Amino acid sequence: MSLKRSPLLDRPAAVEADGLDAGVAAHYGSDLREQRMLAAGDGFVDLSHRDVVTIGGPDRLTWLHALTTQYFEGLEPGTSTTALLLSPTGHIEHVMYGVDDGETFWLHTEPGAAAALIEWLQKMVFMSRVELTDVTDDYAIIWRPGPAAGDFLTRSGADSLGGHEVFLPRAELAGLEAPAAGIWAYEALRIEAGAPRFGLDTDERAIPNEVGWLGVGVHLDKGCYRGQETVARVHNLGRPPRRLVRLHLDGSVDHLPAHGYAVRAGDKQIGFVGSAARHHEFGPIALALVKRNVDPEAVLEVVAEDQPTVTATQDVLVDPDAGLHVRARL
Repeated sequence: MSLKRSPLLDRPAAVEADGLDAGVAAHYGSDLREQRMLAAGDGFVDLSHRDVVTIGGPDRLTWLHALTTQYFEGLEPGTSTTALLLSPTGHIEHVMYGVDDGETFWLHTEPGAAAALIEWLQKMVFMSRVELTDVTDDYAIIWRPGPAAGDFLTRSGADSLGGHEVFLPRAELAGLEAPAAGIWAYEALRIEAGAPRFGLDTDERAIPNEVGWLGVGVHLDKGCYRGQETVARVHNLGRPPRRLVRLHLDGSVDHLPAHGYAVRAGDKQIGFVGSAARHHEFGPIALALVKRNVDPEAVLEVVAEDQPTVTATQDVLVDPDAGLHVRARL
């Protein structure tokens, strides 16, 4: 996790998040009010606990194209992208989100993940003209609702939450004047959008097909990359082993399930909760990874020791039969 403390924690009513999101504010007094502010297109979210890496050099895009699941050749400046690095058997090992500014590819990762990512990438440089740099000490990420504008165009990219991420000098954080929303508000919008978070909504066995990253982080019309055989096989045959769902939790229970809580259908455990939040319109919601053959109409239970059982209904995010031979029924 991040060891950096954001200067925005000095704002009135700021309460620091814990766990993986330590170092930034969970909220600034009311996460529900902050969600509504973001939904209205105002404010920003401090994501400065995330790691930031730059990849420079004239070969950076063709090099990334050869290594990752994404299509980087011809990537236009200011176009955001998500890319994965997979194991030989197709399991997700690294996830990066970034944008190219015409000279450098800027990416961010989960807090504390940059060192391992750079170590792996550095081994693959060989004769390519690329330069990898961890710039977390000097640059930070914020998220703003709506499209990017002005000076942020080439160092900012749109995302699936209807907003955009901005890479800016860390020294500028304290001087931001816009109203801030905490990470709890952002997480609620992320879960609403069905966007999984690596390490929370995935485990060591997760493959891209299970969590809806085909087309988002995996380009299906590019050449070979490590782990492609598994991705292609599951895509061609359909029926991934598991599927990501959004849970609508019983709001009468006063606690949110924590990461790793068991999800059960009847008397059988069929998955686990990844991340959960209280949404300003939908109430308590969560993302969970469950077995493919679980009935999408089934009412599920979220279970943990010493906590009341919570019932939940499902929203289908990944079709149980998802593959080349079926159409998504979303």
